[in-house]
Amino acid sequence: MKKVYFIAGLGADSRAFSFLDLSFCQPVFIDWVTPSLKETLPSYAEKLFACIQDEEATIVGLSFGGMLATEIAKRHPRTKVIVIASSKTYLEIPNYLRFWRHFPIYKFHSNKIKNSAGNFVLSILGAKGTEQKKLQLQIMKESDAVFTRWAMDAVVNWRNTTVPPNVVHIHGTADKLLPYRYVKADYAIKDGEHVMVMDRPKEVSELLKKLITT
Repeated sequence: MKKVYFIAGLGADSRAFSFLDLSFCQPVFIDWVTPSLKETLPSYAEKLFACIQDEEATIVGLSFGGMLATEIAKRHPRTKVIVIASSKTYLEIPNYLRFWRHFPIYKFHSNKIKNSAGNFVLSILGAKGTEQKKLQLQIMKESDAVFTRWAMDAVVNWRNTTVPPNVVHIHGTADKLLPYRYVKADYAIKDGEHVMVMDRPKEVSELLKKLITT
């Protein structure tokens, strides 16, 4: 069975993929490592690839994890990368997020703010139903505020314009965080929200199986 490496979204972990049917592969979930002060997104991507060390690896990146996977694909052209609900270049990031580069309000992010903004964040991510919302809130609660501030800074200062040929992009048409109109996706999931790995697990699982096994 093929080994497939999964990189979760910002602040998330392997639980983000728990609604998917990954029985067609041997999933390996990459853990976050501590970034250096002011470490760039490309540099951190290489740090994560050191945990993989397979030049022909298949990697699935979700949201922030997709940006990291794109950077891995640039430097390791024999890898096969699939990004979900993500941006491959900084031009696919909406203007309101890029605006934070000049007005870094995210630097005030704290555990107190994170915990009080739960319902608003859930609406942006598109989590639906009790089970999805409960899991998403738990992931948010357990996320590290220091890592989140670093990651947001790395994203808004990311200047990549290269789309590697070994990257396939899956995106939901109802994504509010990274709107579909900003990206050039290879596959669209109709009405898929940012957390469509939870909200549209059957469609996403079937597409992943097709892309990975054929």
